[in-house]
Parts: sequence; C-alpha cells; structure tokens
Amino acid sequence: MSEGSLEAPTRHPIDWNNPDFFDEEKLDKELRRVFDICHGCRRCFNLCDSFPRLFDLIDEADTGELDSVDSKDFEPVVDACTLCDMCFMTKCPYVPPHEFNLDFPHLMLRYRAIQHAKNKAGFWATQLTETDRNGKLAGMVAPIANWVSKEGNALTRPLAQAVAGIHKEAALPKFNGKTLTARATAAPILASTTAPTKNRKAVLYATCFGNYNSPEIGDAARAVLAHNGVEVQVAYSGCCGMPQLEKGDIARVAESAKQISADLGAWIENGYDVIALVPSCALMMKFEWPLILPDNQSVQKLSRSVSDLSEYVVAIANDSGLAEGLKPLGGGVSLHHACHARAQNMGVKAAEMLRLLPDSDVAVIERCSGHGGAWGVMKDNFETALKVGKPVARQAIKNDKTFVASECPLAAEHIAQGVNRLSENPSEMKTVAHPILLMALAYGLMDENFQLLEKD
Repeated sequence: MSEGSLEAPTRHPIDWNNPDFFDEEKLDKELRRVFDICHGCRRCFNLCDSFPRLFDLIDEADTGELDSVDSKDFEPVVDACTLCDMCFMTKCPYVPPHEFNLDFPHLMLRYRAIQHAKNKAGFWATQLTETDRNGKLAGMVAPIANWVSKEGNALTRPLAQAVAGIHKEAALPKFNGKTLTARATAAPILASTTAPTKNRKAVLYATCFGNYNSPEIGDAARAVLAHNGVEVQVAYSGCCGMPQLEKGDIARVAESAKQISADLGAWIENGYDVIALVPSCALMMKFEWPLILPDNQSVQKLSRSVSDLSEYVVAIANDSGLAEGLKPLGGGVSLHHACHARAQNMGVKAAEMLRLLPDSDVAVIERCSGHGGAWGVMKDNFETALKVGKPVARQAIKNDKTFVASECPLAAEHIAQGVNRLSENPSEMKTVAHPILLMALAYGLMDENFQLLEKD
C-alpha cells in the first residue's frame, strides 16, 4: 500500500447490528486512534468546523497531544460534523484501502448513534427531522406557516429561537400548499414525440424537500425531461432518512430504505429509470443505504439504478443529444457544487448540464456552503455555518453573475444569506434552488419566477 492512498477509496458496511458498535469504551478507543492520525495530518483544517475544533482542543491541552484531552470534550467536534463526506472523498489520504482505515464521517455517525440510543438528541432537534409530518401539516396552512417562519418576523422568530433553538436570522424552507405529487397527478406533462430521445421512461423520486418545499424543482424536471422525449412519472412514499441519519437513528433509516427501495423497485421492473431530485437523497440511495443494508437486494438494485437529476440530463445529452429550443441565459451562473453531489464521485454534472446552454457562462464554486442540513439553522451553529460558507459567498460576489445556483436548495438559500451580509448589491443576484430551473427557463418552459408556462 503506497502512502497517499492513490487507489480509489472504498467504504465498509456500517456494522450497526453488532453490539460492539454501541460499546462506548470501544468507540472512545477508535475516536482516539482516528483523532491522533488527524492531529498528525491536518489536511482537513479548512473543510468544516469539526477539524479546527479538534486541533484547538489538542493544541490547548496540557501536553499539546491527544493523551491529555478528556473524552467528554470530544462532543463539540462530533456536533460540528455535517456528514458532508468531503473529508472522506476529497482530502483524507488514509481512507480504505489504506491500512489506517479512516472513515471520519461514519465514525461521527457511530458516536451519534450511541447518543441517539441514550436519547441525547434533544426534543426540538428531533422534531425538525420529521420532514414528512412537518411538510404535510405546514402545507395545509402554508401561508400561515411561511409567515411564522419568515426571516424578520419580530413576533415569531425570537420565540422559535428561545423555545426550539432555531436562530432567529436563519433562512428556513418555505412550504407549498400543493405538493409535487399532487401537481403531477393534476397536470401530467406528455413526452415530446419529436425529440431525439426515444423510449426513455423515468420516475422522479420527489424527495421530502421537492414534494413539500420546492415542488418547482420537480415541475422543471418534468418539463425538461418531457421536452426531451422522456415519459415522466412522480413517486414518493417517504423521506430518504438523511435527517435521521444526521441524528444517528440508523434503524429508522434502514426502515425507510426497505420501504422506498421496494416501492421504486416496482418502477424499475417496469423499465423506468429512477431519478432523485436532490443530491442528498441520491447519495443516500447510491451509497449510504447499501452500507446500512448490504444484504438487502432491493436496496442494492436501487443503488445501481438511481441517478442524480443533473447526471441524468447529461446522460441524455451524451446518448442522443438534447431537444432543440434552448436559448442563452444572460448574465451567467455562479454554480455551487453541492457537497452531496461531489460525494457521489460523478464529476460536476450540474456544470456539464448548464454548459449545454448556448453561450453558457458558468463559474463553479467547489467549497462547502456551511449549511449542513438542519445543523446550520440552529442558534448554536448559524454564525459558524455562515463563517464556513463565507468563501463561497465571497466567490459568488466576485464572479458577479446574474444567477447563483446550487443543486442543494438549502445551500442555495444559505449562500444567499452570506452574500447579503457581504455584498453591497445583493439584490442583483437571483438565487436558484436547482440548476434544472435554469434549464427550464432556457427552454421557455418556465417564466422568470420559475412557474410552468402553459403550452399553446
């Protein structure tokens, strides 16, 4: 084995059914082994706040080494990990098959699994992970829910910070009164019969965010794919479990994986390609689920069959070429390469997709936005999240493009907040929740507010 781990990284199944996985003494031994290696390397110092916290903890200890650090002080290091996988995928030279066998994110997951088993996750933090329940309830009263959660609401946001620990200035997802699944049922879009693509069928896994918060992403995907000759359906039987994974509830994730993979398996059997609208969900299906349930055939089959949305559009372009009708977008795009898209190890597919536009002007930003799912909206984390994401906001301002986009809708909104704090003219940049919206705009399938246009 050569130093630097030039071989392709591999990951071991998560051994969460083994009692040793929850043994706190064995966990502490492994934490110390890994942290000591990280202390001697420090390549990840600028990725997220976990590593600065770890290195400060060691540097400020009596001996300047890990041996004088109390294990109870490890918790802030773990709390700062957002499971973005960037250390594993892009920085660490010691991941498997290297003999050091480091997997920092999954070690943090193990710590959180033990916390979850001890009911230490916290009531409000746990409630935020109930995305299906929250989406259904808030969707019934969407205007009221969005008023309550709106930034600057002097009545409700300080109360949410005091009671639930959600920072009063953090941008929160909006809810929609009509879900993506309801829209698709009420207004199906027929596939073009003149596009170069023939005989493709795809089912969009709506994702909790695409279903309840930003159904326009799914509308854009339906319109663009149908315009390119793809028969498109929409399916959704529950959240992929990423919010629960972040809290260490691996058993809950496993149940979601079993149910959803079985449901989507029926579509695969009928010749449909599976597309996940949001990179986090594609990552779960491709990589995390198979490591949690390595012996489940439905999960393994789905992992081989699912595509990220941008990945799928690029595949159409490469296979048969895109349908005609794309127009240039004036002003260019600053594209944030979302961490969970990067972790899929497929290249910058969103940039490849946008560069299919005439006269394309795409500047890619490959840094963490700092948001980290629900982590970045919490009172204790929001300012840190903005600090981690400041290089992205600064680069977006420097690029000076009309649009700022990310495949991660939460990251896009968070970047916009960072830009607003730094820029003198933030209103000139239009934040886009997913680059597929720009494809739909360029095709003339959506208006400038990203609403579907009626066909003649």
